[in-house]
Amino acid sequence: MTKTFPQIAPHGGTLIDRQLTGDARDAAIQQANGLERIILSELNLADLEMIAVGALSPLTGYMDEADYTSVVHNMRLANGLPWTIPVTLSVSAEQAERIQAGQDVALVEQVEGSERLLAILHVSEKYTYDREVEAQNVFRTTEDKHPGVARLYKLGPVYLAGSVDVIDLPLRAQTEFAELRYTPKQTRAIFAERGWRRIVGFQTRNPIHRAHEYIQKTALEIVDGLFLQPLVGETKSDDVPADVRVESYQAILKSYYPASRVLLGVFPAAMRYAGPREAIFHAMARKNYGCTHFIVGRDHAGVGNYYGTYDAQLIFDEFEPEELGITPLFFEHTFYCKSCGQIVSSKTCPHDKSEHLILSGTQVREKLSRGELLPVEFTRPEVSRVLMRGVQAKERA
Repeated sequence: MTKTFPQIAPHGGTLIDRQLTGDARDAAIQQANGLERIILSELNLADLEMIAVGALSPLTGYMDEADYTSVVHNMRLANGLPWTIPVTLSVSAEQAERIQAGQDVALVEQVEGSERLLAILHVSEKYTYDREVEAQNVFRTTEDKHPGVARLYKLGPVYLAGSVDVIDLPLRAQTEFAELRYTPKQTRAIFAERGWRRIVGFQTRNPIHRAHEYIQKTALEIVDGLFLQPLVGETKSDDVPADVRVESYQAILKSYYPASRVLLGVFPAAMRYAGPREAIFHAMARKNYGCTHFIVGRDHAGVGNYYGTYDAQLIFDEFEPEELGITPLFFEHTFYCKSCGQIVSSKTCPHDKSEHLILSGTQVREKLSRGELLPVEFTRPEVSRVLMRGVQAKERA
């Protein structure tokens, strides 16, 4: 019989579940018929799914002004709990005039020209905000060349706050990677069933390569299990598509990882490209999934040159370890060294850069576009073939 261990507590102490069932769900569907309707964006859909299943515990909905202001300026909810990313719902000034505090509104998604009901938002408050203040604090820049800032500047000028009751998850939750879309409740049950006491989470929006493999396996040496959770929400148009990234993981797991020590799932979140703040955000979410440790590598959730190489690690020093409740594992930039004959980092390799095999994203895309497999020192052949098919398919589209 598998021995069970106490699991890490969710962030804030309670694993949230905002999904309605039975009579309550039926009543909400009936109620929604006469309500103002808000069409959710890609980011809103991702946030709603994660609120619904508890991945963003302790949030039960969209932030009120007190929480929002505290998060933007202090990286904490109003009650002092660490939280670094605003989770908000914006509307136009025109729609905001039709909605008052105390009112319920319906949240919907557009599917092939029609609206699909998802949730009821119990509006507790509406408030305006300063886009540039949010941009500077969260993204460390007000430049709209930053994808997160560009998205922020397109939002409506009013935020609605309140808890949500979720009738149905977004359609993608049922159709995209459904077999890998574990909820926090499900991952916690799997970890318990496997007898994993210490679990390390790994976040990525990129395909796996040998440096990732080295980091993951190094971390796996000190824990019981590895939870690989590539992000599958909205990303930049030039990022590798989610289906290609997930397939690259599936390809490598078959031959190079022990099945009993790894769980592959997907992370429904959209990328915000908030660098350091997003590293904390990702860690808190993985804590809700049941991870006790979280890998933070070079330029986590970064974009362009907006953040220092290791700023996403340094931000953890701004919190006490016990208030975060999850242990970060920091890794230097890793690469293949010809003289060492293995993956190394600047901590472990004494050789000159001329001995290091490092390929830029442009070089990788060019090789794959020409039908060339990437060097085996850079990534496994199985992954190269997946990426090549993905790049060539994108070029044909």
